[in-house]
Amino acid sequence: MVDIQAVKQRYGIIGNSPQIDRAIIIAMQVAETDLAVLITGESGVGKENFPKIIHQNSVRKHGQYVAVNCGAIPEGTIDSELFGHEKGSFTGATEARKGYFEQASGGTIFLDEVAELPLSTQVRLLRVLESGEYLRVGSSKVQKTDVRVVAATNVNVLAAISQGKFREDLYYRLNTVPIHIPPLRERKTDMLLLFKRFSLDFSQKYKMPPIELNDEAENLLLKYSFPGNVRQLKNMVEQIAIIESDRLITADLLQKYIPQSPSYSSLPVLKSASMGMPNDMAFERELVFKFLAEMQKDIADLKDRLSKLTAAGLARAEKSLLLDTNGKTSLLESNHDNDSNIELAEYVDDNLEEVPDKSGVENMLSLQKNEREIIQKALEKNKGKRKQTAIDLEISERTLYRKLKEFGLDG
Repeated sequence: MVDIQAVKQRYGIIGNSPQIDRAIIIAMQVAETDLAVLITGESGVGKENFPKIIHQNSVRKHGQYVAVNCGAIPEGTIDSELFGHEKGSFTGATEARKGYFEQASGGTIFLDEVAELPLSTQVRLLRVLESGEYLRVGSSKVQKTDVRVVAATNVNVLAAISQGKFREDLYYRLNTVPIHIPPLRERKTDMLLLFKRFSLDFSQKYKMPPIELNDEAENLLLKYSFPGNVRQLKNMVEQIAIIESDRLITADLLQKYIPQSPSYSSLPVLKSASMGMPNDMAFERELVFKFLAEMQKDIADLKDRLSKLTAAGLARAEKSLLLDTNGKTSLLESNHDNDSNIELAEYVDDNLEEVPDKSGVENMLSLQKNEREIIQKALEKNKGKRKQTAIDLEISERTLYRKLKEFGLDG
């Protein structure tokens, strides 16, 4: 027979609701086994107490208890943290390191926010649960561990499975024994008990008289849904205890500390683009559509600017490609402009699939033909000496070599 009140007193669990009592009974019963346990419940309900109940009432109570917040570890290092790594396996791995599963061997590991694990790490975790085997990062040697796994999450795992964010086989392997912790709004009878307990705790902490609620304030407290659950209530009591000088709290005074909106955030929730689509998927879809629209606009602007630049470059190049009285060319007034015009014509020729103006194509072909003749005459004048030819043409040798290859004059 489980002594529920003794368990509550030992682990600081406050409340007499049937849901809390049932969760405690299940935790005490499963503690005697080695089965994996999945604890579910909203953020702030106090899920972290139950892995301790399971561990400290099991045969592993003398072994190591390791608690890991999976959501707080970067994706790039989570495998190393959980399973360890070998020296030199990645930048910064100056020595071999044991992972949490190796440290907790013989004891219990608590994986909080387990649904935040990347899919590749979920595969590794499934193998540990099934066979107790794992690989250190950077090693091919199979390691063994004897560890009890207790996991917790505040997300809807079935919804995460349908979205491809959580492995179904891992869910059923973890969910051997489920324990659900109810939200505070389903424990109305526990709200006043929690308020009084927190009031006494902060009274001792800050060396001041405890705060109390009058009848109207109690009714107001019971009507509020507390989306942040026990954690939110505790923070509220601490604020009131520090800020208010009057120790008897009225409804008007309490109202100042109750948010007007019951939601977690003031950010709007996007409506799903199709029936039944989860909000986060619709949000991602909206972002993709917005990005594609902006990218399409950028491409259109780029095409327009490139078309204008091409037309201007062709006109400027035609005007500058003139032979002087000595038969020498003066492609442009500066080397920079010469290179730019030739490279522009080359870029247009290689990259534009469609040219908006037929006359522009004819002009470009004529330009290339004149350009070849000019280069050929300059080569004949300098008896094939490329350096002197580049000087006469007022272009760089690199550009000349490229144009010679392009026009088949490099032989």
